[in-house]
Amino acid sequence: MTHSRVISRRLALAGACAALAAMALAPTGAAAQAFPSKPITIIVPFSAGGTTDILARVVGQALTTELGQSVIVDNRAGAGGNIGGQAAARAPADGYTLFMGTVGTHAINAALYKKMPFDPIKDFAPLTRVANVPNLLVANPAQPYKTVQELIAYAKANPGKVNFGSSGSGSSIHLSGELFKSMAKVDMQHVPYKGSAPAVTDLLGNQIGIMFDNMPSAIQHVRSGKLRPLAVTTAKRSPELPDVPTIAEAGVPGYEATSWFGLFAPAGTPAPVVAQLNKAIVKVLNLPDVKKKIAEQGGEVVAETPEQFAAFIQKESVKWGKVVKESGASVD
Repeated sequence: MTHSRVISRRLALAGACAALAAMALAPTGAAAQAFPSKPITIIVPFSAGGTTDILARVVGQALTTELGQSVIVDNRAGAGGNIGGQAAARAPADGYTLFMGTVGTHAINAALYKKMPFDPIKDFAPLTRVANVPNLLVANPAQPYKTVQELIAYAKANPGKVNFGSSGSGSSIHLSGELFKSMAKVDMQHVPYKGSAPAVTDLLGNQIGIMFDNMPSAIQHVRSGKLRPLAVTTAKRSPELPDVPTIAEAGVPGYEATSWFGLFAPAGTPAPVVAQLNKAIVKVLNLPDVKKKIAEQGGEVVAETPEQFAAFIQKESVKWGKVVKESGASVD
């Protein structure tokens, strides 16, 4: 073999080795693409039109602009949020499937259901809380009661005849009603729906008498006069409805129930992706337009770190576990 051919072969071999080394060091395929490189889906475990859906769409629209990719809302209603929760928990842990969880899915259901299709703590990576939202006790105007005291008196005089709707068994709306039953010592009939929107529809049609609905999905009907507000469930009055008393003020001392909503990714989602999603979500939550939209619905924006959100969930699980036990509420 001539000297020149040996050199050529050595150069070729060196070039091949360099190429292989570069391929080993450089990310390939999907890993080479900056996140996000395709649309993101937010699974909402309740039907369209309810508070969880409203908040997901407000945040999703802002994230679409922030991340440069479409953010799609996928409603998977049923079983108090457990159907959607199961779908999200089983989704690929790549950041492209998120979950709009609630106090129900992540702090109440584990105490209510004997068999859960997912573990609220182990199967999810918390991103951030999105908002705290009061529940609003509303009645159809055709009902004979105009205040909480009148409702209690009517329920005691007509045990089992007051029907209260909810977005599903085990939801915060359901538990707000169960807590009210327990503390006011009244017998009312729970009517679960697959989401807040169909329950509100029946409330507007006077098929059910009252509802402890999340404020965002009820406030428009209160403002239009189609629903009568009796009280808010929080410890303080809502700035959006300052003339509406709290349930504690209206005759049930000590009563308090607040709904909250937050975004999660499936457990195992890479830490850099979790950090990027948290940063983007916190940024859009602090946008004046997003804050205004959530405030107009009666909600209060909460933007935090994944660690803060995880610690909050732990505390909420303890609190609502006690409420479930003390109220005697159960699903199965």
